[in-house]
Amino acid sequence: MMTPNTCWVDAVKELTAKGEAYVLVTILGVRGSAPRDSGTKMVVSSHASFDTIGGGHLEHKATKIALDILAKCEQMQHLEHFPLGPKLGQCCGGTTSVLFESFTSSHINIMLFGAGHVGHAIAPMLAGLPVKLHWVDEREELFPEVAANNTNHVITDNPIDEIANMPANSYYVVLTHNHQRDFDICSAILKREDFKYLGLIGSDTKWKRFQQRFDHRGIKKELVNKIACPVGLSNVPGKLPMEVAVSIVGEIIGLYQAELEPTPNKQGVEWTQLKSMIDDQEQYAKQTDQSQEQKGSAELTQ
Repeated sequence: MMTPNTCWVDAVKELTAKGEAYVLVTILGVRGSAPRDSGTKMVVSSHASFDTIGGGHLEHKATKIALDILAKCEQMQHLEHFPLGPKLGQCCGGTTSVLFESFTSSHINIMLFGAGHVGHAIAPMLAGLPVKLHWVDEREELFPEVAANNTNHVITDNPIDEIANMPANSYYVVLTHNHQRDFDICSAILKREDFKYLGLIGSDTKWKRFQQRFDHRGIKKELVNKIACPVGLSNVPGKLPMEVAVSIVGEIIGLYQAELEPTPNKQGVEWTQLKSMIDDQEQYAKQTDQSQEQKGSAELTQ
């Protein structure tokens, strides 16, 4: 469990694993006296902050800016300059430049129905991906004792009720031990009409019967045709639980990767952008020094 004293590195790892958004706050430059040195970092999420850049009004102000950035739900970099004395009322008296780097949350929600052999093969794979997994079954004893960071074990006798809790464009994988339950779950998902993916385990015979039943219920054919059944990639054969799981997870990865916006293959801020930020910081510091000198001279002449 993370606490405010959790190291920023560990906080980044856990928040990333959970798919939660966060802002990495870094003291980029220091001139004069300041609470912490350049390179000091902290992490701010929507519900807590981890590690510290020195406390006091600087950290309070930086946390507020980070929360404002999180509210925009955009991946971005932002630089702020702080004269610690005149602007923040801290006794240090120096100037500090703080870099804010935001990392957006994962919007890929997956609900997995069934904690049988295939479910147990799928869940660990999804635990290593940038998704939020809601794993549903009524048999508590079948779940691992400890859930992965990005996984929520949902133990319920009424799995259909959980569908209403999912956001639009969610992914659903249905592989319970009961055909009637599979049908009822799929029917509830189809009625929402806002699913991104619905995979149903079963044979061609099972699928044909389900199609006839959906038709009798008056469910739109274009929605039924969106169901992936038999579930998984057709070019990944095999009937072993792990083989089926690889096929299903591979299909899901292919779908969500196709939806991701292309982003530059880089970490953090490019050098040209960073240099510009540093130049701005130095210019700002000089202007602050000149302003303070002029203020001091004016006071002496009074």
